Formats: sequence, C-alpha cells, structure tokens
Amino acid sequence: MGQGEEGRVVRIEGGLGLRRRLEVLGVREGAKIEKVSGHFMRGPITARVGNTEVAIGWGMAKRVTVEVL
Repeated sequence: MGQGEEGRVVRIEGGLGLRRRLEVLGVREGAKIEKVSGHFMRGPITARVGNTEVAIGWGMAKRVTVEVL
C-alpha cells in the first residue's frame, strides 16, 4: 500500500494480544485506513483510521492484510 492510498483491513494474523492492541488503535477487520507515511520493510507505519493518526511498528504492520480501495 503506497503513501496516501486507502484500504480496508481484511485480516490480522496474530494472537489475541496483537489483535487487542491494534483494536485499541482502531485497526480491526473491516476498518477503512489510509497510509500516511512509512518506509518499505523498516521503521514505523503511520496510518489514519477515521479522524485519528496511529503509528505502529513494522513488525505489527506486516501482520495486517489490507485490500487497497
């Protein structure tokens, strides 16, 4: 997903702890997100979920599957 693109979360691959942490940030299956910034395969990813910008580490982000809209 490129910077500025929007998508919908279709799957989160991880345990209950990861799912809960992401859900607190608003990142859950079915959620619409927009990638604000991030580097390919390193560093944190910043995304807009609703009216909120969230930052998650690359390790967490790679477990989230997004369908680009």
